[in-house]
Amino acid sequence: MKRVAVFASGSGSNFESIVNATKGKEKGYEVVLLFSDQPTAYALERADQLGVSSYFISPKNYPDKMAYEADILGLLMRYRVDFIVLAGYMRLIGPMLLKRFDGDIINIHPSLLPEFPGLDAIGQALEAGAKITGVTIHYVDEGMDTGPIIAQEKVEIKPSDTYDSLQKKIQKIEHRLYPQTLDQLLRKGETIAKTSVN
Repeated sequence: MKRVAVFASGSGSNFESIVNATKGKEKGYEVVLLFSDQPTAYALERADQLGVSSYFISPKNYPDKMAYEADILGLLMRYRVDFIVLAGYMRLIGPMLLKRFDGDIINIHPSLLPEFPGLDAIGQALEAGAKITGVTIHYVDEGMDTGPIIAQEKVEIKPSDTYDSLQKKIQKIEHRLYPQTLDQLLRKGETIAKTSVN
């Protein structure tokens, strides 16, 4: 069974769905750590409620990303982490973690990548007048939302949709698709073929 660390900068609703999916069920993973770069992230409180070890490390205390990630790597090694799941983590992963966890870091994004990458994908989709958006799970590389796609699911944008209503539809899919895809990836060492988005 793979030992998973979840990185989150905010609410942590995807983190909670990933942990809850393991309760009373045989899965290919267990969540052993919640890491955050934000001291007020609600994900830290969720971790306490769920009985998952949690750590906050401030990037402000380090001269550069390399030094910051060196301490994060030390934390991951202490917990014998095999796999990293980004769930609303708002920092690009640097070369140190990418090298150590090559092919073992995934992210979820609230659009059908390569459309609407980066911040506020829901707002981008609404502003563009898109009829369809969705959810993408992808491997993490050095770019922003540029890694090979693992899974996608569409969401229809109706004329009546507001930001909040579309966000709720997307989150409902995220909370099902992320644990399901993670389990499929990690169960018995199975892997899903990497597909380039370019």
